[in-house]
Amino acid sequence: MAKLVSILIPLYNAEHWFRQTMESVLSQTWSHKEIIIVDDGSTDKSLQFAKQYESKIVKVVPQRNEGAAVARNKALEYAQGEYIQWLDADDLLAPDKIENQMRVAEETGPQVLLTSSWAKFYYRCKKAKFRSDNLWQDLDPVDWLITKFNENVFMNPAVWLVSRHLTELAGSWDVRTAPNDDGEYIARVVISSEKVKFVPDARCYYRKSNPKSLSKDLSEKALEGIFLSTSLCISYLRSLEDSERTRAACLRVLQSITRKLYRSKTDLPKRANDLAEELGGRLLPPSLDWKYSLAKKVLGQNWARRAKKTTARFRQTVARDWDKLMYNISGKHE
Repeated sequence: MAKLVSILIPLYNAEHWFRQTMESVLSQTWSHKEIIIVDDGSTDKSLQFAKQYESKIVKVVPQRNEGAAVARNKALEYAQGEYIQWLDADDLLAPDKIENQMRVAEETGPQVLLTSSWAKFYYRCKKAKFRSDNLWQDLDPVDWLITKFNENVFMNPAVWLVSRHLTELAGSWDVRTAPNDDGEYIARVVISSEKVKFVPDARCYYRKSNPKSLSKDLSEKALEGIFLSTSLCISYLRSLEDSERTRAACLRVLQSITRKLYRSKTDLPKRANDLAEELGGRLLPPSLDWKYSLAKKVLGQNWARRAKKTTARFRQTVARDWDKLMYNISGKHE
């Protein structure tokens, strides 16, 4: 008998995207599935839309606003499947995504973590371009984490298909590690696995975030979450192998978050430097690109920072709005 796959969706204020996401879920060619939707206190029509899909295979659970990690943990409490498909409420799965991965799962067994191809998009997923990196291959857990650390690459949650066995070994999502709770969680899944198996024919689509988010500085709580997540991921890799190459990779991933940590008004930079010393190295001060350095000299630091954010926001807004226009012109079939 075919194994049951639980598709778990945390939902929060995604009324503009949720129907498209649900269409991609319901059109999965792997028929033995259930869908658990946890609405995280949405203030728009998301919950109302979700309830329209309730059926024998679709369950909708409302909760007060507590964050995506709490919503995911709640969804997992209801899940009955032998495999778990995590999916954000604005992302999409290709129709045969789960079927292609389950075909491999039946050959490899529950100790193997399955990943897939993925592409970024704004509105038209059919225009999304799949750009591979060095995580797009079969890797053992140590090499997967080393590659992720060294090259600063990632895979979004829709990519993964996780067996119930690995899910139980990894444990629940850590609410303290937002906004990088997905990175910390999958690192725990990876170290629990025997192997990470890449399934190239399985595909999913990751919707780019609203460019307005670029205008918001990270809060101290978010910075704490980023540092905690990174520290935990470092400890997971070292638990598998504590060597010169793994410590070098750990130093590299720690360096990659330095620019963010230096915004903190607490002792986060010191704690990061202490961890770097424990790893046998040291962190370099955040470097500035030449355009920003020139703007800083002419305009001062505050105005240079604003100019940089405004430029980035403008470019993304133009790209997003053009894609939206073409999406509407095409009759939303793209």
